[in-house]
Amino acid sequence: MIMFDKLNEECGVFGVYNTKAEDTSQLIYYGLFALQHRGQESAGIAVSDGEQVNYYKDEGLVQEVFDPKLLNFLSGIHGIGHVRYSTTGGTTYENAQPVVIVSSVVGQMALAHNGNLVNTKELMTDLESQGATFQSSTDSETILKLVAKNAIETGDVAEAIRMTMGVIKGGYSILILTPDKLYAFRDPMGLRPLVMGKLDDSYVFASESCAIDSIKADIIRDVKPGEIISVDRDGIHSEQVPTNGTHICSFEFVYFARTDSVIDNLNVYEARVNMGKRLFAETGRMADIVIDIPDSGTSAALGYSEASGIPFSKGFYRNAYIGRTFISPKQDMREIGVNFKLSPIRRNVEGKSVIMIDDSIVRGTTITRIVKSLRRAGAKEVHVMITSPPVKYSCFYGIDTPTRSQLIAARKPVEDIAIEIGADSLSYLSHDGLDASLADASLGICKACFDGIYPVPIEDVK
Repeated sequence: MIMFDKLNEECGVFGVYNTKAEDTSQLIYYGLFALQHRGQESAGIAVSDGEQVNYYKDEGLVQEVFDPKLLNFLSGIHGIGHVRYSTTGGTTYENAQPVVIVSSVVGQMALAHNGNLVNTKELMTDLESQGATFQSSTDSETILKLVAKNAIETGDVAEAIRMTMGVIKGGYSILILTPDKLYAFRDPMGLRPLVMGKLDDSYVFASESCAIDSIKADIIRDVKPGEIISVDRDGIHSEQVPTNGTHICSFEFVYFARTDSVIDNLNVYEARVNMGKRLFAETGRMADIVIDIPDSGTSAALGYSEASGIPFSKGFYRNAYIGRTFISPKQDMREIGVNFKLSPIRRNVEGKSVIMIDDSIVRGTTITRIVKSLRRAGAKEVHVMITSPPVKYSCFYGIDTPTRSQLIAARKPVEDIAIEIGADSLSYLSHDGLDASLADASLGICKACFDGIYPVPIEDVK
């Protein structure tokens, strides 16, 4: 399998409290399809008809896991769905979501979770000492069992969620389904995104606004950091837990989110165009053409082109038919595999000095192969521009980040990285440039993977 050199988001969530029960699972299916970029390892849907929760989940893409027969089986008035890329726990069926408690004192419950906790081990140990058993290795099951335990004590799920939020630490956006209600809540810092919308009399929740747009629903607003929303037959209810500063993940705008999404009032396309413009303002680098590494580099490349006056040109053909894995029989065949994913358009780059825009460099392996492929296609010069600062630190809030020893920017200065990847020059967006590009977001910004400043201090939860 070729491991492409990118950070990966853990997952995407989608939920609906639907007044037209006959199409609940179909709405969730389309919402998950719009969030497929956030996770390609497993997919699942859980629905309730008001009394009984039914669910199905499996490894694979949304369109591989579900068919019309399954969607018809999953009938109900409200439900939740999930697409997963594993960070906590491995890639197994048991770790697919939604996580479901089939029977308990408080009834059935299902949970879909985007993010990662930093104190899972401590919480699991405490629950196990009280007799709890676990079917998976995810923090998501830990959260659900905490909510169930607290609900038994309080008799109220919303209060149980509030109690749970008081002890779990990290970044999360979570949907919980009970037989008669749908709950949505977001960590008090707002590290992971969650958006609320409305379709006729139905309420919709999603990791990104593009999923709400996909079912032709109207976007209402972002769920606030620390907000707990519940929806039932009587309508929508909201309560707030205390917050102390907000920190939406900057990588949502740099790479994770779809270009047509709006997160915390900032349009992702606009943010990436601004990153490209700032790169030119900071470097002044000129060349014959500007090209992108699709898709996250495209908007920034257009911004760089607009600011510099250098023509934008497509540098690569992207093969849309390569799925989640690509088999390479030998290690030395990996470079060929990368070429299948992104193939240089020789006519556009041959004999030219090229500015190539990408969102980040993690290990440095894939971008090295891409630069080599441009050289083979006849590019005279290759200047690599990155729309974020150097990735120097691991993330603990829901991003699959390698250890620091594997992060090339944690080990080498920019000049040495440029030599290693074979570029004529390498430039990163400055921290000030990233801040300016994201200045219109309604929340503060987490840049822990760039600056090592963790909003939830890791040492506090050891």
